[in-house]
Amino acid sequence: MQNEFKTMLEEIEPGVSSEQLNEATLECFNDKTDISFDDFTMWYFKSTYYEKQQKKAEKQGNEDSLCDTLSPPKGATTFGMIRYIVLFPLASTLALTIPDVRRKSVNGKFCYLAFFLAIAWIGVYSYFMVGWAETVGRTVGIPSYIMGLTFLAAGTSVPDLLSSVIVARMGEGDMAVSSSIGSNIFDILVGLPLPWMLYIAFSSSDIVTIGADGIWVSIMILLAMLVVIILSIHFSGWKLTKTLGYSMFFLYFLFLAQALLRQYL
Repeated sequence: MQNEFKTMLEEIEPGVSSEQLNEATLECFNDKTDISFDDFTMWYFKSTYYEKQQKKAEKQGNEDSLCDTLSPPKGATTFGMIRYIVLFPLASTLALTIPDVRRKSVNGKFCYLAFFLAIAWIGVYSYFMVGWAETVGRTVGIPSYIMGLTFLAAGTSVPDLLSSVIVARMGEGDMAVSSSIGSNIFDILVGLPLPWMLYIAFSSSDIVTIGADGIWVSIMILLAMLVVIILSIHFSGWKLTKTLGYSMFFLYFLFLAQALLRQYL
């Protein structure tokens, strides 16, 4: 019964710690092995979990104005203010141009417009991100190939990282792995050919030349890495463990090391 109680609390509040779980269990059960529904109801309405859910519901019910959305956070730390200043250009452009369909005052049919506007803004941000990455790379003497292999690859994979962490904490390990694999397949089979086809359609050129040297060697090494990763997951019993995570980190840095050695030697 207590294990089921802890599992339920983890579903309600995924970020809860083991100490908080033990404290809530002792407070609710009070040295009893089983509790009735009435006992649980009395505890829940007095618990911090209920207060959090109530505050969350009240916050969702009160719509913030555009000024409230773009205003600096109240009581923010120095790091919070720095983050606010850095993210303000992104937040302001999105808030001023994309309809927030979460608001009750906005027609839900604008969700389609919001989707395409969000995709368009991602294209604009990506254009500047690539240009700035090339400028930084040329300034410090790093080739574009290495910048794309490291900084741009890491930056564009952050959304995949966050989504994988969220679903993994929910116990959906298979979804976390399939999300990372599926995003790469989409990038290769849609993200790359679609711009090429658009470029060919609106230009006089019939082909798009890939300027990266040694691209075939990198592809073969990536295929070998894929085989090694599958074997690693197989020998770990098809479970995501810390040892498997450390081994994947090692493989990633090993791939970066060989890419840098082939580029500069």
